[in-house]
Amino acid sequence: MIMLKEGDKAPAFSGRNQKGEKIALSDYKGKKLVLYFYPKDDTPGCTSQACNLRDNYSLLKQKGFEILGVSPDDMLSHRKFEEKYTLPFDLLADPGHKIISKYSVWGEKQLYGRKFMGLHRTTFVIDEKGIIRKIFLRPKTKQHAEEIIKFGEQQ
Repeated sequence: MIMLKEGDKAPAFSGRNQKGEKIALSDYKGKKLVLYFYPKDDTPGCTSQACNLRDNYSLLKQKGFEILGVSPDDMLSHRKFEEKYTLPFDLLADPGHKIISKYSVWGEKQLYGRKFMGLHRTTFVIDEKGIIRKIFLRPKTKQHAEEIIKFGEQQ
């Protein structure tokens, strides 16, 4: 797997959101995109992260950021997650790991001494020209919007 770095061109992708609509990186040309990868819908950490982004969505938009979540879950799971928590942004379904592989966020994990393969929670901030400006390797689920805003203010 190729590890992406800040300053790299963001790999192109397309996928279907929770409504079945096709979404592509090219749809965000000229905008700042927060592309966040999370392991699983409706689990404690992923819910905290999504709700933190939801609660700060207006401020993030005001600062010029668009939000797009990606996980290996399917469209139906994403739709239920979006509806349950009234999420105002799109979630891309990637059960085949096409986008996840392009961004190198799948790999070995360890929990309670047990090793397994899974998605590493990671966020990429992509600028208006499609360049990765920031990578959050271990975002704070309950303060993720604040991390993004702080980064944006430093630019």
